[in-house]
Amino acid sequence: MPQYAQHASWKLEGGGQIMDLETAVKDGILGGGGGGGSLLPGKDATLVPAAEKPDLRNMIEELYSEVEDVPSVFICPISLEPMVDPVTLITGQTYERANILKWFSMGHLTCPTTMQELWDDAVTPNRTLRQLINAWFSQRYLQMKKRSEDVQGRATELIQTLKKAKGQARVQALKELHKIVVAHAPVNTSVVDFAGATLLSSLVGPFTSHAVGSEVIAIIVNLTLDSDTKANLMQPAKISLVVDLLNEGTIDTKINCTRLIEMLMWERSFRSEVVSSLSLLVALLRLAKDKRHPNGVAAGLRLLRDIVSHEQVRSLMVSIGAVPQLAELLSNPKWELKFIEPALQILDSLSTIPEGLLALKDCPQIIPTAVRLLMHASEACTHHALSILWAVCKLALDECASLAVEAGLAAKLLLVLQSGCNPEMKQRAAELLKLCSHNYSPTVFISKCKLTRTIQ
Repeated sequence: MPQYAQHASWKLEGGGQIMDLETAVKDGILGGGGGGGSLLPGKDATLVPAAEKPDLRNMIEELYSEVEDVPSVFICPISLEPMVDPVTLITGQTYERANILKWFSMGHLTCPTTMQELWDDAVTPNRTLRQLINAWFSQRYLQMKKRSEDVQGRATELIQTLKKAKGQARVQALKELHKIVVAHAPVNTSVVDFAGATLLSSLVGPFTSHAVGSEVIAIIVNLTLDSDTKANLMQPAKISLVVDLLNEGTIDTKINCTRLIEMLMWERSFRSEVVSSLSLLVALLRLAKDKRHPNGVAAGLRLLRDIVSHEQVRSLMVSIGAVPQLAELLSNPKWELKFIEPALQILDSLSTIPEGLLALKDCPQIIPTAVRLLMHASEACTHHALSILWAVCKLALDECASLAVEAGLAAKLLLVLQSGCNPEMKQRAAELLKLCSHNYSPTVFISKCKLTRTIQ
């Protein structure tokens, strides 16, 4: 929400100032009667017909995130948003018409600001204030459009420059275009329309420097790419550069690379071979373990979670030691939920292949960590932890079930059965509870189900 401030004066086109509403009317800034005024200030301080401008409501919506200095007198005390149809009560307080009428419809016969009782609930249109609001937003709307035109023009120039620039000149042009694209969302469409996306994708290749590649990818991930451009970016030589940047780039570059691969994975023509790279998986796992950069951890885990959905990739992830490394990360009790859920989901996916399940069984941290996360963080975490424990215990019942029960699994499973979890999870919990009870006499197993023991 923009911060609104009371101003002693408001500047208008041509260098003039409105000291207050009376001065605005006296100086003829606002024009004559009518709901919204028939003339508004134009780009060159001349007056243009209001019909050529969007209505006030649309201007406010477009400018809402652009301006932070909206005068407080323009703000409705009820909604704390700029007024479109201001009306004044007999107390002299002004409100947006719809807001104050709703206040009255709720049975209130007081002024919301002063809480003074009203002997008359009549409202009077504040045309002067409405025209002032209209003039103020119109001026800024025109300024915004002018800036947008200037920025789009500059973006077009930079695209033309990139067609022939080399070396450091190319890097500087890319840096400037990157700043423009990030700061001005409407420019993104212009870049695509002027074949900028196609040009940028052509700059990515086996001989592209890391300086150029980093900036190109930073721009591309902010654009809406068509299928042809995405297909072009999935060429092995281009993916190879992305992988190199994931291994050697700055943290921002690494995050941008994960965003690019995510964009490509949504494309219908995407093939699992694009991400079936040991170097890529190693880079993502390293990113997920980098405690210095939480945003990088989240990005790495998110992409690993998406990649592991491809069956061909799972054995590669097991081969690089993903199971013990993720288990070590999950054993940290201070790890945030946004990290825990994707990490558990990855391990759950790896449990669906024999080598992954064997790696989970042989990892000493998996069972106690999975038991701890049952009914601990979220239903999604409980689902994945329960699935992992069920698979491991079914694989090696005598070995793993006892370890799980000693870690407090039986009591946690009873909590799952008594919770509001979905029926599938409850069924899985019941099956696992039955499996775990085979190694104990009824009396001993009941003692293992005590919740106090689990908490201790």
